[in-house]
Parts: sequence; structure tokens; C-alpha cells
Amino acid sequence: MDEAGTSSSAGSAPRGGRPARSGVFYKFTQQDLPAWKPAMTPGYVIAIFLIIGIIFVPLGLICLQASNRVAEIVHRYDIDCVPNAYRSNKQAYIKDSSISKECIQKVKVQYHMKAPIYVYYELDNFYQNHRRYIKSRSDKQLRYGLKYTDSSCSPIEKSDGLPIVPCGLIAWSLFNDTYDFTRGSMGIVVDRKNISWRSDREHKYGKDVYPFNFQNGSLIGGGKLDPDIPLSNQEDLIVWMRAAALPQFRKLYGVIEEDIQADEIITMHITNNYNTYSFGGKKSLVLTTSTWLGGKNDFLGYAYLITGSLSIFLSILFALIHVKIPRPHGDAAYLSWSRKNGNN
Repeated sequence: MDEAGTSSSAGSAPRGGRPARSGVFYKFTQQDLPAWKPAMTPGYVIAIFLIIGIIFVPLGLICLQASNRVAEIVHRYDIDCVPNAYRSNKQAYIKDSSISKECIQKVKVQYHMKAPIYVYYELDNFYQNHRRYIKSRSDKQLRYGLKYTDSSCSPIEKSDGLPIVPCGLIAWSLFNDTYDFTRGSMGIVVDRKNISWRSDREHKYGKDVYPFNFQNGSLIGGGKLDPDIPLSNQEDLIVWMRAAALPQFRKLYGVIEEDIQADEIITMHITNNYNTYSFGGKKSLVLTTSTWLGGKNDFLGYAYLITGSLSIFLSILFALIHVKIPRPHGDAAYLSWSRKNGNN
């Protein structure tokens, strides 16, 4: 009798091959635990939509205001930097090393740009998220060097029988356009330090790993690396190796730590090295400030505004319907079997 009483109180011992119909585990599996089960009456639904609208609309206006405070210059240069004689054959221009790639472009600043001013390069129609491209890398090699040579870097794994560091398509296609800026006769200093994530520099790229046999083959993909600088200090490479999710993306090139006044003329000295002409890509240079919300992006503000406005509209619509055609809460006439009996 004592054993039976103990088994029954435990609530989990089997009885005839079946679990006891008590205890926390049984209640959990049967979804019979105490829980708050709100009854969504018309009043609650109207109030919820109204509260969402009241919160989201001001949030959307605040986000739009923050985005509008960002001063941004986007200048596409891949077409303008091609000499007129090569406009019909851009690939011949970009592949001919004997042709100067230096290009000078001027832009007028429309708004006051307060430091720090971030310099980005923007690529369009470049699919860094392609499966073969994004898998063509060796994270272990980037961290530990030549002792790791695995096939994941294919097809850029070896050159002339020697391993390549860093290997893979991502590193091989390193972006190598360069930018300098002047206003009048004065140069504008671009800080190229700390443009990558600190966690990447300290934990993903080795301090004693140096480029080896990189871009020494017959087919050159992009920029070259200084063999005397460890990978942890090659910040252009570190930024480039963070593959983008979309075909249009921006990557940080540097930071300008001085203000640029409105109506100033900025001269951009561009070295147009990178080949985007073979796949119909586009290149742009971006100068932008930032706010507490980040860079210029109107999407978040419009998303809040549309969602909030729609919620307020629905709350008003539901309120009118509830006033005109009220439905008592828990009215048995609306049960399915009651409607069937009424039809019969």
C-alpha cells in the first residue's frame, strides 16, 4: 500500500504501461499547465492596434529626421574615369597596364559635413554571396598560416606548385582602387587605421602570418598585399573578406577627421584599377556622415510610419464596425453547432 501511494504521488510512474495522469511532465505534454489565455475581445483588439499606431508613428518620424540629418555624397566614377578612346572597349582599357588609371573628379558639397566623415567604396552587380565564391577561403590559414592548406580555397589554392597565402577567390579578388582628396591646394587626410572590426584583427587574422606567393600567377584578380605586413594589419583585406549578402554593397575605405563646409569643391584623385567592366558592375565613391541611427537609410522610418498608420486605420475601422454591428462577447448564437441547428 505504501509503495502504491508513493508511486501515485510521484505522478510519473507507469500504470499498466501508461504514464500517470498527473505531475508536471504530463501536464506539459498535454498543454495543461497554468497559462494566461487572453480573450481577444473587440475592445482589446482596437486598443492594441491603436497603441501600436501611437508608438510607431512618432518612432518613424524620429528615424526619418535622423536619416535626413545625414549628409551624403555618392559619386559613380567607373564610366567617367574611362578615356573617350576606350569607351567602346572598357575591358581593353582596364587590362592594359601601360594606360594610366589616374582619374580626377570634382564634386560640390551641398551640405555641411561634420567629422567624422566616412569614405566608402560601393560596388553594384557584384555577387559576393555566390556559394562557390564565399566558400573559397581558409579561415584556419588566415589565422595560423602555411601549415593549413586545404582544398576549400579551390581554385586559387596554389601557384607554380607553391601554396598561396591568403588563398581563395575572395582574397584573390581584393578591391584595389585608391582615393585621395584635396580642397583647393590643401590635401584632406584620410585615416585608414581601425577600419576593420577589432575582433577580426585580434582573433581571425594571425599576427605572425604574412602574405606568401600572393598574386604571383599569370592571372591577377585584384590588389596585391605587402609581404612584410602581417595579415592582422592588412585592414583592406580584412574589410574585403567580410562577404556582403547583397549584390550592391559598401565597404569602408577610411575616415576623414575634419569638417567639410557647404559649397566647397572637393577634388577626388582616383586610381581606377579594379575591373568591374567584365561583368557589368558599377563603382561609386561615397562620403557620408552618421547619426545615432547610423548612415542614411529612410527604410526604417517609412516602415514604422506605414505600420503605425495602418494600425491606426485598422483600429478606427474595427471601432466603427463594433459600434455599428456589435457582437456580444461569448454569444452562443455564433457557435458552429448553433448555426447548424438554426439552418435546419
